[in-house]
Amino acid sequence: MTAIEQTLRDAGIKDIAGVDEAGRGPCAGPLVVAAVILKDPFSPLLSQVRDSKALTAAKRERLYDLIRHESLALSIIEISHEEIDQRGLHKSNLEGFRRAISALGTQPDYVLTDGYPIDGLEMPALGIWKGDQVAISISAASIIAKVYRDRLMIEMDALYPGYGFAAHKGYSSPAHTAAMKKLGISPIHRKSFANVAAILNAH
Repeated sequence: MTAIEQTLRDAGIKDIAGVDEAGRGPCAGPLVVAAVILKDPFSPLLSQVRDSKALTAAKRERLYDLIRHESLALSIIEISHEEIDQRGLHKSNLEGFRRAISALGTQPDYVLTDGYPIDGLEMPALGIWKGDQVAISISAASIIAKVYRDRLMIEMDALYPGYGFAAHKGYSSPAHTAAMKKLGISPIHRKSFANVAAILNAH
């Protein structure tokens, strides 16, 4: 998990930011992007950090606080459902990456992003396919983004009861689809998504 960071450190690059998102797939709620510069990517304290999808919710919650404590700098950016509808998902994702990097407070020497390269940064960057599985800095960011977004969707469940947001976090599921058909779409649904648009048109 630290081979990429080790290569960069061997080249004299110190502060490495990992950037990842949570919430590309859901048809409701925001996209959340996190950027993390770890104090020491090789710390034994971080040995259990993995891609957030490979961890249980309880394990992610425990690691969330640890990563925050072990970070030199950390930022979390929300891209609203309205902006996703206006910009499109991919452009919103890239913009979220840029905002998260800018919000770090400490300018990284190098940026590692999950999947997509980011143009126009002031520092060198590398987009890594499945980066959350091979770079600990990206994995740390994936955990921060996932836990933060899951907590948001639990709050949304209280604001908009009946949709099951606490359970499915805005992802499409038979229960979610049935709720939309019964209740109509909520104020946080992404109207540009085909399944939401179909229900809107039916109503």
